[in-house]
Amino acid sequence: MKAEQRANSSSMSLQNPSLLNTTQSSISGALKECLGSLDGACIEKLLLHFASALESKDVTSAQQVMWVLNNVASSIGDPNQRLASWFLKALISRASMVCPTTISFDGRGVLQRRPMTVTELAGYVDLIPWHRFGFCASNSAIFKATQGFPRVHILDFSITHCMQWPTLIDALAKRSEGPPSLRISVPSWRPPVPPLLNVSNEEVCQRLTNFAKFKDVPFEINVIEVPQISPMDASIQQLGSSNHYDLLLSQLNPSTLKLRDDEALVINCQNWLRYMPDELTGSTLHGTSCRDAFLDTIKDLSPCIVMVVDEDCDLGTSSLASRITTCFNYLWIPFDAFETFLPKNSPQRTEYEADIGHKIENIIGFEDIQRIERMESGTKLSKRMANRGFQSVLFCEETVKEVKILLDEHASGWGMKKDDDMLVLTWKGHNSIYATAWVPCSFGVEY
Repeated sequence: MKAEQRANSSSMSLQNPSLLNTTQSSISGALKECLGSLDGACIEKLLLHFASALESKDVTSAQQVMWVLNNVASSIGDPNQRLASWFLKALISRASMVCPTTISFDGRGVLQRRPMTVTELAGYVDLIPWHRFGFCASNSAIFKATQGFPRVHILDFSITHCMQWPTLIDALAKRSEGPPSLRISVPSWRPPVPPLLNVSNEEVCQRLTNFAKFKDVPFEINVIEVPQISPMDASIQQLGSSNHYDLLLSQLNPSTLKLRDDEALVINCQNWLRYMPDELTGSTLHGTSCRDAFLDTIKDLSPCIVMVVDEDCDLGTSSLASRITTCFNYLWIPFDAFETFLPKNSPQRTEYEADIGHKIENIIGFEDIQRIERMESGTKLSKRMANRGFQSVLFCEETVKEVKILLDEHASGWGMKKDDDMLVLTWKGHNSIYATAWVPCSFGVEY
């Protein structure tokens, strides 16, 4: 999606046009060309000029573009202006590291989201379809893949604190042959990213256990203990360090997981792979990336189905300009969606946009192990899965129907399409989230 193609992308004029007439704020001809109508495409160009100036350490040009952007971006403006305000904060943060003595800024970082209560998290999941879309598509496929098995074991790699499973437990309770014995295993560590929760793993486990008991579903939940990294080793405490994942990989074996021959093993990855480092490292087997090592490990566990759900966007590149362009055009989607169904003075909207601002700061402001989000599109993910020995499987029409019913509960801008073997959540026709199902090669079934 390009900025020029967005629906309802409004143009804007500078709040203080005299800025462009001052000697201090004179800008190059390349910038002047895009100042006639400051729409999303123009803001994108300004952000790219700012980034280019930073990479070349051209302090004068960086200051000039920063002043223009500061006059355009607004945390209370239209979607393009609000999005630009977060990009500006991220680039200013980056500028402080590149030119710490010459670029002045106000020093305010991206807002940190307070942890949610369980009730607030449930409301968050219900309000917007990003998570519910993945939950619905995955649960329907898991339900069909595990039919006939007396035991089901789910390895849950996600960031949503097990919010997916009450719906599946409810469905399993109604299974015609009777509910299976359900076991869920979750890692004790997750990336420190939203949505955050203010209750412990133990409380989450107890709530699920109580719900399963109420539904008469035999249930067990286990926490996979990931060894803690010593706080003395600051070099590997950075967000996104592969060491957490290396330690997790070491626990993913049949013995530690207590796998059973009579159970259907399900691997569930909801917004998880994007946080796994994709650089080649010597710490994983044969110097593969942590992401590929994870896929190799779960394939060796012989699951009956692997669900992968994530944002349909490529942000793994080392090129700052490419990340800005892709990120700006993709993250316009949630900002435009918030504009549609949440009022401007809504505390929820402020908090949700702050979450995205935190994402932008990390994607744009940091490199190497400090950058924890490396999203890849559904198309690239499909190639990766095929290269690691997985085969995609189709979603059945019943699953498609369930997802469509879910989307009918939300704003009319949301839609769904089938793209090869993927289901894709769209906003005003633009790809947002993809859901895919996989099995180790040589299976040929529909889910």
